[in-house]
Amino acid sequence: MTEQRKLILLANDDGYSAPGINRLMEWLTPIADVFVMAPDRARSGAAGSITSEIPITCNKISEAPGLTVYSCSGTPVDCVKLAVDEIMPRRPDLVVSGINHGDNAAINVHYSGTMGAALEAAMLRLKSVAFSLCDHRLDADFTPLRPYVERITREALMRPMPELTCLNVNFPLAPKFEGVRICRMCKCLWSKEYEKYTNPRRGNSYYFLTGNCTNMEPDREDTDRWALEHGYVAITPTQIDVTAYHLAEDMKNWDIF
Repeated sequence: MTEQRKLILLANDDGYSAPGINRLMEWLTPIADVFVMAPDRARSGAAGSITSEIPITCNKISEAPGLTVYSCSGTPVDCVKLAVDEIMPRRPDLVVSGINHGDNAAINVHYSGTMGAALEAAMLRLKSVAFSLCDHRLDADFTPLRPYVERITREALMRPMPELTCLNVNFPLAPKFEGVRICRMCKCLWSKEYEKYTNPRRGNSYYFLTGNCTNMEPDREDTDRWALEHGYVAITPTQIDVTAYHLAEDMKNWDIF
């Protein structure tokens, strides 16, 4: 009896036609059957948002042996929910999100739609990995990522992962990487996040999101930001539980009981 192939769900926040997710389709179909459910347009910065006020729709874009592609009108999280609950033939063995144009290291994890999809998968008790490249250009070269993406995906398929966890994998912008580092999330601070402009006709102000991200611990070599700045692939194991246990312990001494 032939063993059933593994099944991978692909999602992202750049849309189903983005170069990053299309590279994943190409690289991962030799490893497993691939089912794509991705937004029908760019949804960067969607984080863990869901669509609750209006219906969402999905459309089958293409189907071939080992590869089925759908687009969805919702957010990255909507894509994962809808695919797993309604559209896929069975629960996936792994959810892969990306490859994102731009890094999702440090505090960017909290804004990222790419990570939103991976975290949603973790909440559904599915293993998940998010891939991001420190390059916002549409013509970004993903070639150096391929052996790492393939190896990490194979390992994630084979090995157990604790429930309610996922992997946040970020690649530096470099033609060749120094290696792989397992990291913690760096403490960073976004500042001067908006550029203000004046409408010449109406005189009202409008704003574009820009900003500078400052590394608050540049000398700490155990962070994802340090790894990226020194040419390493940064893998940050990430969890759903955001409880501040150290603060909870300290609060036992507060005069609130």
